[in-house]
Amino acid sequence: MNDYWPVITRRIETYVDEIVSFQAELVACPAIGPQNGGQGEAAKSLIARKWLERLNPDELVECHAPDPSVPGGWRPNLAARFKGRGQGTVWVLSHLDIVPAGEISLWSSDPFTLKREGDRIFGRGVEDNHQGLVSSYFAMKAFRDEAVAPALSVGLIFVSDEETGSKFGLRHLLSERPDLFSPQDLIIVPDAGNRTGTMIEVSEKSTLWLKFTVTGKQCHASTPGLGINTLRASARIITEVDQALHAAFTAADALFAPPSSTMEPTKKEANVPNINTVPGEDIFYFDCRILPQYDPDEVIVVAEEAAQKAAAELGAKVNVQAISREKAPEPTSPDAPVVLALKRAVAEVHHREARPMGIGGATVAAFFRRKGLPAAVWSTVEAHAHAPDESCLLSNILADAKVFAHVYLGL
Repeated sequence: MNDYWPVITRRIETYVDEIVSFQAELVACPAIGPQNGGQGEAAKSLIARKWLERLNPDELVECHAPDPSVPGGWRPNLAARFKGRGQGTVWVLSHLDIVPAGEISLWSSDPFTLKREGDRIFGRGVEDNHQGLVSSYFAMKAFRDEAVAPALSVGLIFVSDEETGSKFGLRHLLSERPDLFSPQDLIIVPDAGNRTGTMIEVSEKSTLWLKFTVTGKQCHASTPGLGINTLRASARIITEVDQALHAAFTAADALFAPPSSTMEPTKKEANVPNINTVPGEDIFYFDCRILPQYDPDEVIVVAEEAAQKAAAELGAKVNVQAISREKAPEPTSPDAPVVLALKRAVAEVHHREARPMGIGGATVAAFFRRKGLPAAVWSTVEAHAHAPDESCLLSNILADAKVFAHVYLGL
């Protein structure tokens, strides 16, 4: 199969114009979930299916998730499989949905019209997650165009709802079609990475979002003794909780960057609308990303104790609620076949050594891992996801396609 490698890579280099065309079609069809004010991914799935059918897949699976909140009543999930010479499948999973454009005035062009400036293309979704979708697609197209069979079968999966929890995306697919996957498969999720293509994500921290509701007594600001100021209480609680959490959870793991657990106060809801009133209620949140060795319930206990103590000292009350709690699954082994295959491919394409790493964010790879399916998250990204003027490099798409092709070849 080594003889096919230069043939495949040369073919991939010829796809720039087609890559731009595919990206332009995807960008022009926003797939925004209903929780973010959109109508879902159905229209974009038709575009993706049209392009998949051009490759004449040996198997094309549609596993739509019922959702009455979108027109048509369903959210699409597509899986196309191309038969290889051996047993097992290399799966590459990308997502169809995007986040909203946000403040349009911050964009230098229409977010839903592709703009190209040399090697860089702009538009909502071009990186997150069109880059993974398009690069995995054109890697497979090179095999079809050159009439080369991959070492294992190749599966391309395009799912919905990644940006808002995956209930109608991968979680639905794993529930309805578990027969598609085997622990011997190689599963790649091209939805995180770094600029050098050297980060292979194999583990995630647990995610815990805590909501603190502080209650006191509203009064006029000129007579504070008649009330209980919840803004002052919130300030005390934030400080005490922050210190308590960082004192209790001190472990470090070099696999992750940053290597420690992070516990950050983030969002604060509005309280009284006027300056001259002491607020009687205040609400704020902590975002905690916890090393897998810790149980999120332990974090809740420490946060609760610190919050109650600080609130009591000022005569206020506080309710602590976990509004999101995701325990990290068992990590993918750094020696898993999918990790080793990606390391070999990155060495060949980028001439750099990739290494397994952990991240604080959450990816859909966690759902595979919870099912005992080793998955690796990898791509070469500029880290422009969710930002105004989201962009990616065509050269990165080509390079990622070559990495996928190297894995498909089983070199």
